Amino acid sequence: MSSPKSASPLKAETSPSPGKMRSQSPQDVHPTQPELIPADDANDDDASSFGDDLSERESTASITSSILEYRTIEGRTFHSDRHDSEYFTPNDHQQIQSMDLNHHALLLLLEGKLHVTPLGDNVQSVLDVGTGSGIWAMDFADENPQASVTGTDLSPTQPSWVPPNLKFEIDDCAKPWSFPPSSFDFIHIRFLFGAIADWTALFKEAYRCCKPGGWIQSSEAEVLMCSDDGTVAEGSAMKEQWNQIWEEAGKKLGKSFLVIQEDLQRKGMEKAGFTDIQQVTYKVPMNTWPRDPQLSQVGRFIQLTMDNDIEGYTMYLWNHVLGWSKEDYQIFLMNMRKEMRSRKIHSYFYVRYVYGRKPQAEPEG
Repeated sequence: MSSPKSASPLKAETSPSPGKMRSQSPQDVHPTQPELIPADDANDDDASSFGDDLSERESTASITSSILEYRTIEGRTFHSDRHDSEYFTPNDHQQIQSMDLNHHALLLLLEGKLHVTPLGDNVQSVLDVGTGSGIWAMDFADENPQASVTGTDLSPTQPSWVPPNLKFEIDDCAKPWSFPPSSFDFIHIRFLFGAIADWTALFKEAYRCCKPGGWIQSSEAEVLMCSDDGTVAEGSAMKEQWNQIWEEAGKKLGKSFLVIQEDLQRKGMEKAGFTDIQQVTYKVPMNTWPRDPQLSQVGRFIQLTMDNDIEGYTMYLWNHVLGWSKEDYQIFLMNMRKEMRSRKIHSYFYVRYVYGRKPQAEPEG
């Protein structure tokens, strides 16, 4: 198959307003996010260059050898063939670093908060689905020593030194979960775009495992690059290739990357039975172009995330799912890195937090 054509199929992506991206029911709980305005020096590309010297993060776990028999594809390791679920990012140190950088960006976005759900102070049992590097689960366990926290993922890439109230387990969230009914006060799900074929089934499992009165939160990114001023332009790598990867690969895999556009979080929660559903949608900048200092810092860590491992996010999809030209892939990487670092391009993507509650049990009698 040839590489993507010059005309992008993603017509609605160019400059969507928040209103177009948000569903009508429920309305967004409006975040206190400042308006995305370019800084006065946003035409200075040199102000956004970062080094590649990121310290490696050690990752160990005691787990059966069959799970540790990772697949190696083009020099990168992916989760074991023990799981038949196909996931597009590697599970190696380089990708783990990007997960942790992205976690820090989201902490900055939420002003240091780990979630937007009104949990209260007495949460006792927590499940982190798709825990990745385990960093969210570790932070939550540290902040809530009274809670028992469990993180699940396809690969044992989490550290062995963790808070005493935290444990990690191998589990495929796209299949029936191993936990008994009504096990958790809070179920946290983050960045499963491209991993789930049936979002309603996912949230039904969460509903089953959530205690009556307990909460769920789903945090997802719509990684299509947008701009409000046309700087994500026709013919750019962002618009013509990056954005096309996610739409076309989602069709091939049968697992959508367009979770926000398709409103999969809210719809799945509603069908599963959750109530009191609310959502918060943010614009997340690429690099330090925003005038607002907080958003500029968010963009800095998003850029570091991408600079660290853009291949980890795109290589498998480009070469093995879509079958596009490997020569064109190297040209795409070169152009994409240049555009990501340019403060003349005022690009951003959307992140949406959706949370809801399982109704209290019906009174007996």
